[in-house]
Amino acid sequence: MKEILKSCIDKVDDWVELRYHHRRRNSIMARGGRIDTAESIVKAGVGVRTMVDGCYGFSSTDELTETGIMQAVHNAIANARNLSKLKKRKTPEFRKIPLATEDYFAPGYDSLLDMTLQDKMDAVVKMEREGKESSEYITRATCRYSELLDDKIIVTSDGACARQRLAQPEFRLGLIAEKAGVQTTYHSSVGISGNWNDLFQHPTADRVVEKTSKLVVDLLSAGYVEGGKKTVIMSPSIVGLLSHEAVGHTVEADFVQSGSVARDKIGERVGSELVTLIDSGAAPFGENPAAVLSFDDEGVSCRDVTIIDQGILKSYLHNRESAIVFEVEPAGNGRAWEYDVEPLIRMRNTCLAPGTQSLEEIIADTKSGVLLEGSGSGQADATGEFMFGVGHAVEIKDGKLGKLFREVTISGIAFDVLKSVDAISSEFRWDMGAGYCGKGQYAKVDGGGPYIRCRATLGGK
Repeated sequence: MKEILKSCIDKVDDWVELRYHHRRRNSIMARGGRIDTAESIVKAGVGVRTMVDGCYGFSSTDELTETGIMQAVHNAIANARNLSKLKKRKTPEFRKIPLATEDYFAPGYDSLLDMTLQDKMDAVVKMEREGKESSEYITRATCRYSELLDDKIIVTSDGACARQRLAQPEFRLGLIAEKAGVQTTYHSSVGISGNWNDLFQHPTADRVVEKTSKLVVDLLSAGYVEGGKKTVIMSPSIVGLLSHEAVGHTVEADFVQSGSVARDKIGERVGSELVTLIDSGAAPFGENPAAVLSFDDEGVSCRDVTIIDQGILKSYLHNRESAIVFEVEPAGNGRAWEYDVEPLIRMRNTCLAPGTQSLEEIIADTKSGVLLEGSGSGQADATGEFMFGVGHAVEIKDGKLGKLFREVTISGIAFDVLKSVDAISSEFRWDMGAGYCGKGQYAKVDGGGPYIRCRATLGGK
């Protein structure tokens, strides 16, 4: 396929980007002691982007022959020419930059393909059954396993020519408990880049059935936190959610240009000196985040972006176009979900850097506060204001853990919360790998970090 794409590029005088993408998505769900659903979806094609007279043209095809791809190229060029007659603001020509030319085959791709469907189904049913039978109070259990197996080739007329194979498995375990008319629900999930063994060796997967079962049953008798602004210790999952939703989106250059809270704040303090925020296509800390990439869907090699450095906002996230506008180098944040959509500015693995204290030390040094564990759903907007659900919370009093709380929410203004950070743990964990970012199209991302102590507003019943 790479040779076919190169041959097509050679036939065109205009700038052209060809992106071949073959995706296999396998999904299995167990419920009631048996497989409830199992599906395998394969989608493959080539996305074509051209630039003529300062305007993009896009087309795509699932006809994977030179003839079919060239027809899509001609369609994209025609679209660009038609748009150039109407569009007054032109896209500047891409600068000559180093683009990806090395192939990358991630671990897990071949081994997950070789693993039998029956073995995967047996493991999912076993986990669901263990969850259901782990307590007399558990009335329902579900377990879902899914995997994305991506094969991508990027060839552009200005030098990109590379291939990468990516494997992204994940699982979710959900338990419902009931006692004396009270019902609770708890979910645990893990997602990575890697193979089957890597998935189940993730720290969050350790004794996952036992831990999830204990929590969902203990929450039956848990109370509600008293609302108000409090000292909190956020777990890595919540730190990851904060980093991604409430900060990361505000520094994506397209949102910055639209007026997000981060606009015109480069060089300003947005967090305490302890706060360093990084977005990466690799794993700057920890192991096996879910969005490990060698290059993005524009053919730009991935490198780390330090968004916040010791509390100072240093960089936005860019695609090739916005990098020209802001006069910086792109770092691999142009991403497309599938071949038939154009790349957008997206995050990859976004996290706070770890500190030097242990979690035990931070708890012992907290006179009054709340430990927050497990992220739920939530929302954030361009102002950095956020509200997230929390899996569960534990009281901290005089440096010791106390009562368990249920149904907690956390809210605040992201940069205000980051400015209040006064302790960061050395423990680090990626903990959003089973999630997907939605921004017009999906993207596989991860988020995480250490435990952090800060100030935020909690809500209870």
